[in-house]
Amino acid sequence: MQITDQMRVTLHFAIKLQDGTVVDSNFEQQPACFDMGDGSLLPGFEEKLLGLAAGDAATFVMPAVQGFGARKEENVHKFARAQLVSYDLKPGLVISFADASKAEIPGVVKEFDGDDVIVDFNHPLAGRDLQFDVAIVNVEPIEQRVNA
Repeated sequence: MQITDQMRVTLHFAIKLQDGTVVDSNFEQQPACFDMGDGSLLPGFEEKLLGLAAGDAATFVMPAVQGFGARKEENVHKFARAQLVSYDLKPGLVISFADASKAEIPGVVKEFDGDDVIVDFNHPLAGRDLQFDVAIVNVEPIEQRVNA
């Protein structure tokens, strides 16, 4: 059975940077399971899976614009260090901020000095082309649930 937009897919995957660095992988763990179109994966990733079947393996490159988007300088902000005194600041520290609607937004401390802290709100993989290795374990129709 091939993957279409109404299928539940079980797979192993690895996400790699173009230099081969593995960002995430479940090849040494239990496979992941998701429903096509449920919004849990990047649309560009799902598109690459269409037509594959259980037992298939594939490798594909996803350009940054189809993945986590382009890196945007307007997502890098400067804060007064006095606003972040409760943190043990160091480059790479992830701090949770809230936007105007109170939604949680993670920011990564890029650098700081005596007065200022530079925080990057871009996704860590924004602006990067990614290689995906996948091994399809199972493909089955999504069960239609009937409300009683």
